[in-house]
Amino acid sequence: MDWRSAILADPAMLVTVAIVQGSVPREAGAKMLVSRDRVVDTIGGGHLELRAVEIARAMLQDGRQRHLERFALGPSLGQCCGGVVHLAFELADPCHASLLNERRFQDSWRLVALDGRADSALLDGDARQLHGAPAPRFDRSQPTHVMQEADGRRWLVDPVLAPRAHLVLFGAGHVGAAIVRALAHLPCSVTWVDERDDMFPTDVPANVTLEACDTPEALVASAPPGASYLVMTHSHALDQRLAQAILARADVGWFGLIGSVTKRRQFEHRLRERGADRKRIDAMVCPIGLPGIAGKAPAVIAASVCAQLLTVWEASAHAGAGLAPLRLVASSNM
Repeated sequence: MDWRSAILADPAMLVTVAIVQGSVPREAGAKMLVSRDRVVDTIGGGHLELRAVEIARAMLQDGRQRHLERFALGPSLGQCCGGVVHLAFELADPCHASLLNERRFQDSWRLVALDGRADSALLDGDARQLHGAPAPRFDRSQPTHVMQEADGRRWLVDPVLAPRAHLVLFGAGHVGAAIVRALAHLPCSVTWVDERDDMFPTDVPANVTLEACDTPEALVASAPPGASYLVMTHSHALDQRLAQAILARADVGWFGLIGSVTKRRQFEHRLRERGADRKRIDAMVCPIGLPGIAGKAPAVIAASVCAQLLTVWEASAHAGAGLAPLRLVASSNM
């Protein structure tokens, strides 16, 4: 559960990493939600987090709504990172949290006044007002930061961005289900496809969209540019049709096919016969997974696949540094 979906009965403080300098446990924008008896998410753990929880609960007790504090991560905190973190504390707005939960797959911006009136605003990815007080102009090219108006008033500027990584996963068998569970709390969205509606579990993670489809190849055509594909269905014939459809797209981010080296050779031969481009066939990942992990249990395969996906996604994120919209690619493994 993350801070957006944590619906707490009691008032809670939202703690955000607002400014980072040097070596620090978490990046700017990391958050945790603190109520009188519960903590959701993390800003990095250790003494910094313990101190932040103390401050947040003291603010709940004495009625303070906003606060910005600097922490040097040295001996005084019992930490040796050596960096500096500024934490923003704010009384959580349930309305904004609810709207952000609904907008999980859309970019949003939060602006929170740290001085003066307890103003806050929620804007869409194009800086159009969605809720709250009028917001000052701000720089959308930066990650989470603190800006200051001409009159000295400070604002926390906090992008809440939709996941850039999108995986289209074909196959709702044991391995597919294990991968979906493992991806539940990772920064991605998943379209999970199978012809058999009864194969899907009753409950799925918030980042998953189910598609029970008699023509799963159609989901290849409708996927966003740069999406990643993982094919692991119950049928080799269907796997091959999906592979052909995926290789026919010029904007595929990553494509993994479950199977052995023998299966790869068979598919390479058949795909070449059907006119698939050789370079795209060469880029197809099969077998999938990290080298050196040979276990075949679904949970082992899922761990290997998700680690492989993260290496691809993070490489794409660094290549497309900045906050402009981008499409990340996903990887597969087995």
